[in-house]
Amino acid sequence: MTDIIMRTGEATVLAAEGQVTDAMPEIVIGSLSGPVGHAFAGMLGQTVGHTRMFVVRDLNQMVRPATMMTTKATIHTEAYVELLGGVVQAATGDAIVDCVIEGIIPKEIVDDICMIVTIWLDPRCAEDDNLDKADLYRTNYEATKLAIGRALKGEPSIETLIENRKSVKHYALEGVIDY
Repeated sequence: MTDIIMRTGEATVLAAEGQVTDAMPEIVIGSLSGPVGHAFAGMLGQTVGHTRMFVVRDLNQMVRPATMMTTKATIHTEAYVELLGGVVQAATGDAIVDCVIEGIIPKEIVDDICMIVTIWLDPRCAEDDNLDKADLYRTNYEATKLAIGRALKGEPSIETLIENRKSVKHYALEGVIDY
């Protein structure tokens, strides 16, 4: 059994030039018998516009630890669903399995924990005739691995956040406030 009650992580990996494939997953990881496990079980129902699905690498290849994914943006088109349940889901699943292979997630606890991943898939991706699916895969794969690693390592630490409080600011604050 694991002593992981709940860990959280996030990451952002930016798209290649001219693409809208930025990935920004947010992840909670925890014991099946704890709050994350209860939230995971509660996600088995659907809500309009925010499909929830197990992360699978392909047919009959659900990842371990069991992981549920959902979107941050409201789903409006079939093309969006195809990208979410295709390239993005595959990238997320591959990243999770590679985290186990690389020891980021200890193999001995994969059946004792679960994860919930909220996915950012820019709605413009589904309308972009020049969408680079390889870049969509890359950003989601890299960001998922980073978010899982950060969750399990407790990064960024409170010390890091305090240290950079006046040197790092949200991009949306550029020109709004000065530190």
